[in-house]
Amino acid sequence: MKAHTEYIWVNTKMRRDYLNITGEVEQAVHKSGIQEGLALVSAMHITAGVYVNDAESGLIQDIDEWLEKIAPANPNYRHHRTGEDNGDAHLKSLVIHHEVTVPITKGALDFGPWQQIYYAEFDGQRRKRIIIKILGI
Repeated sequence: MKAHTEYIWVNTKMRRDYLNITGEVEQAVHKSGIQEGLALVSAMHITAGVYVNDAESGLIQDIDEWLEKIAPANPNYRHHRTGEDNGDAHLKSLVIHHEVTVPITKGALDFGPWQQIYYAEFDGQRRKRIIIKILGI
């Protein structure tokens, strides 16, 4: 088995943002030379997440509004007593989760129709890292 690791660095302009990182993951798979295996993509911060879904702008807005209903920006989170103001970002990350695994078949990401990989940022405007770990043969 072979392994290949790459990092993507992001710095969003907004506090909450959704970045399609499918192209970067596809490039990492190609560079790895792995034909059959798995691509693990993980946000390396506890106020961000990674998910697979459709790359449709209305859906992305729906996801953002849904998450805001579940974990609204609110100054009353206990976490804020530590001096932080990002309690909602931690909770949104728990809903989205921090990583996805996508199969690799014949040297390419093996997606269903419309599937894309997104990085979801909930406490942005600072430099953060995403890991891509490709494993296989």
